Parts: sequence; structure tokens; C-alpha cells
Amino acid sequence: MTTDKTVAVIGNGPVGQTTALLLARWGIPVIVLDARPQRDEIGSKAICQQRDVLDVWESVGAGRRIAQEGVTWTTARTFYRNRELFSYDLPDYGKSAFPAFVNISQTRTEQILDETIAASELIDVRWGHTVTGIAQDDNGVRLRCVTPAGETAATAAYAVACGGPRSDDLRGELGIDFGGESFDDRFLICDIRADLPDWATERRFYFDPEWNPGRQVLIHPCPDSTFRIDWQVPGDYDLDAERASGALDARIRRIIGDTDYEIVWNSVYRFHSRVVDRMRVGRVLLAGDCAHLVSPFGARGLNSGVADAENAAWKLAFVLNGWAPAELLESYHVERHAAALENIEVTTDTMNFLVPRDDQQRRVRRDTLERAAVDPATSAAVDSGRLSEPFWYVDSPLTTPDPGRPFHGRPPRGTVAPTAPGIIAPDAPVTLPDGGHGRLREFARDGLLLLAGPGVDVQTLARCATTATPAPIRVLEIAAIDREGTLTAALRSEPGEVWLVRPDAYIAAALVEPTVEELTSAIRRAGGAPAEVAVVA
Repeated sequence: MTTDKTVAVIGNGPVGQTTALLLARWGIPVIVLDARPQRDEIGSKAICQQRDVLDVWESVGAGRRIAQEGVTWTTARTFYRNRELFSYDLPDYGKSAFPAFVNISQTRTEQILDETIAASELIDVRWGHTVTGIAQDDNGVRLRCVTPAGETAATAAYAVACGGPRSDDLRGELGIDFGGESFDDRFLICDIRADLPDWATERRFYFDPEWNPGRQVLIHPCPDSTFRIDWQVPGDYDLDAERASGALDARIRRIIGDTDYEIVWNSVYRFHSRVVDRMRVGRVLLAGDCAHLVSPFGARGLNSGVADAENAAWKLAFVLNGWAPAELLESYHVERHAAALENIEVTTDTMNFLVPRDDQQRRVRRDTLERAAVDPATSAAVDSGRLSEPFWYVDSPLTTPDPGRPFHGRPPRGTVAPTAPGIIAPDAPVTLPDGGHGRLREFARDGLLLLAGPGVDVQTLARCATTATPAPIRVLEIAAIDREGTLTAALRSEPGEVWLVRPDAYIAAALVEPTVEELTSAIRRAGGAPAEVAVVA
């Protein structure tokens, strides 16, 4: 087969695009294979792009463009009938360059990522290539493809499958189970263009409004005075019949009144809750909707897929560049499968609240909503979707636990977990010793990063770093780079501490006055190498 560094990415949606761009950033050649003849630029699809995902895209030169073109929102409001139950603003526990969320159509996001890909000499995009077979051995992967011109093949060292939910044949080839369930109720989605200034910067969720009794409505602002409206509808809902009878217009008018509007796009979806049993099969990694499907309430689909892409890309790059053993790739399954299960649990709880399965669940939902309408203290029990957030790799084999910073489980809605090993590092503006300016995560994504608190011997730290790993690793003093004090406060950094940050900006270790052996062990562990090694002092 092949012994070169090329990676094949199956699927050219946003997860595949992100995977290709991140691999190219590490100097890895990429072949992108997509069955479609070209980009299908229709519909809003996944619209909510979370802060940390924008940060990933910025590392390849696209995040700021996407954020600038999108609609920023920081407030999520939830209503029961005509009464607001609660609202909350989304926090930033550092000082990020991006807002908590921006709304922009998936179509436009893909266009921006396409333009970024076109500027890379390392990415070869091949439309009209349907992958029909996959074989692998110790040297690489061979993909059998059908094209308009006939059969062909693509070879690579590894492959990342990002072909979306309709990847049954590929999952079958790999022997993967895609277990889960589908929900009976459907959801009507309409993108409408209208002048609704009061709704321009908020996400609004309505339980049992008078204009959709017994069910839900979700409204999101989008660019160009466009609003995405999701109605929960019965399983036998017929969009064509409603459109023909004029009932669709009446449905929209009940929400927006006499305001002029234009339907930009609409569709009907049935939502699923599914996850593969393995996200790595030998030299093939599965990512995005190919690996997991969740309901959209909480915006955990595309955002989680981008997190898959970054996790896969840096680990493949470390292995292909000879900086880490191939065993590092197993941690991709461990970390991202746990994240997928978390998303399944969170979104299933939401769907059970939105679409009760039996009389008991219906009674609980009704009682909860009615109590919350008169007692704000009970609003925490109302589930209108827990918004997307980075997963916590506290149980990862790459994470060195810190007993002094324990993880207390899923944090309350609208909050973030305190900084600790396994948590993504807070972002903050930093100034380098040479006078250069940037952001912490910007420098973290260049390799491994060691942050030294006051009293740490930086020379010993640097010497230990270079002997512990062949990977790129940088050592910075927190006091020297943190002119504003934002990073120190967000880390709750103390004298004598050393923080180890991974290439995806996750904290791998927080060590207090570590010995050379302890530091070496943490660095090697973060790169997937055995921690037990002879140490050169």
C-alpha cells in the first residue's frame, strides 16, 4: 500500500474540511473524497457555532471570518406559553477572541472553509468519489472508489471517515455497530427573511406556545435578517400539504404577525440518537455524524464533530511525524467516544423532556413547567437543551490527575468547570518574551506547552521538556506573558505550579513543584508514550 504521511478524509462536509485543514497545518498531505459531484449549497442546516469551535477554525485562518459574518448571541431565553421562565448569558472564564456563539448557515461556513482549503497545496479535493470499499494492513489504507469515469483507488497511511449519517456501507465494511434510537415526532425547519429587530441577538425557546400547543418552537437569529424557526410537529406531518393549503403561511403568521417575510428554505427532519461502538478501527478513525447522531437541541452535532476533527488531527500528525507511538491513536476513541456518550445522554434527556414517551413523563413535564412559571428556583429542572460545551478529558489516559483539583462532574447549565487537568485551557491575551503578542491557545496549538508559575526553575523545565519528547514543546513563564493577569486568575495559578497544555489546548497536567521524574512522566503520558523511562536530570 503506502508508507507516506498522506491521510485520506472521507467526506467534505465541515468536519471533513476541518480535519483536512488541521492536518495540513501540521504539514500532513490530505486527500479529501466526497461522493457528491460538487458542494450542495442549500439550507441553513447546522447554524450554531460555539466559541471553542471558532477558535479551532481560527487556527487554520477561518474563525474570524466566520465569526464576523455570523450573528453574535450571548443570551438564551426559555418560555412556557407566554411567560419567560429564565434566561442566562454564556460565560467566558478567560478572555476569548470570540463570543459564546455565532449563528451562520452551514452553507456559508462550508464556503469559507472551501476558500481556506483552496489556498493549501497539501489538500487534494476529489469530488464525485464514492468510497465503496476499504482495506488496511500494517502499512496503510486502500480505498476503493467509484467515479463517473469508473473505478479507482486511493491509498493513504490513515483515513478519517467524516461521511455523515448515511455512512452505513462504510460502517458495515469496518464492522461497526451504530446503535441507538429514532424519535417519532418530527421537526419542521423554516428559514425566513423578515424584519424582527427584537429577536436579532437572542436564542428563544418556547414550550407549549399558543401557536404550537402541546409542542415546542425554537427561534434563532441568522445573518441578513434571516431567522431559523423549528417547530415540533406530529410524526405524520405533511409539509407539501400544509404549504399547498396555506396553513404554512398561517403557522408563520401566528409567530411574526403581519410582518412581511420570505421563506428562504424549509425542510422536515426526524431526529436520531445513535453512536458507534468504536471510533477507531485500526488505521481508520470515525468522526462527526458518521460516528454519532444527536438531536440539535443544544447545538452538539457540528460542534462536537469539529472537536473530533481536532482530536484526530493532532494525534495523527504526532504519529506520522514520529513524535508519538501509534498507540496514541487509541486515545482518540477513548476521549471522543466518551464525549459522544455524554452528548447522547444530554440530548436524550432533553428529547425526553420535549417529547415525553408516556403519561408519567408528560405529567412530570407539565408539573415542572407550571412550577417554574411561578417559582424561578425550580427552573433548573426545565430542559430546553444544554448548550454545546467542550468535553472534559478528566478520565483520559493522556491526563495526569491532580488530587488538589478534582472534577466534580457536569457543571450546572450555563457555567463552566473550574480549570483542572482534562479541562480545556482558558484563552487569554499573552505577550511573549520577544515582544510578540497573541493568545494562549494560539501558541498552545503549535505543539505541547509548559506554563511555569513563580518559583519554578525554567531552565530545568526546558531541559526536561526536550529530553522527554521529540515533539515541539514550548516553555513560558506565566508571570512574564500574562500582563493583564487574566490567565493567572483563570488558572487560579499558584507559585511552584507547572501546567502542561496539549496541542488541542486541553490541560494535560497541573503539577505542584514537580520532580524531573514527575514532569517527564506527565509529558510522555500526554503524548501517548509509556511514562516509565530513564530520566536525564
